[in-house]
Amino acid sequence: MARDAPTIDAYGGGGFRLSGERHEGSLLILRDEARRWEVATLGGLDVASLEPVLAAGRAEVEFLLLGVGPRNAPPPRTVREALQGAGIGLEFMDTPSAARLYNVLTAEGRRLAAALIAV
Repeated sequence: MARDAPTIDAYGGGGFRLSGERHEGSLLILRDEARRWEVATLGGLDVASLEPVLAAGRAEVEFLLLGVGPRNAPPPRTVREALQGAGIGLEFMDTPSAARLYNVLTAEGRRLAAALIAV
């Protein structure tokens, strides 16, 4: 799955540079495809915002790597419970750490989705 995964070359200024291309705002990377994600703050994160990940399910996503913004904080309990109910693991951390870890994990071929709140 991770063979065609984009690399995160840079982050900051309200967006990301993926494989040399600038993307404004937050990102959701699923099935090696990056798309705009409408969550701008941890307070705006809810189960509906992760529907594409939940729909993919455990068969496609081993775990969700969640970048929660500039400082680490736990996501809402409803989000944690929804992922657990779908059999999808969750790793959350500040977005800069998540962006760096994403590149390492995709290079290892891990089946993950990444939801990254822009900083």
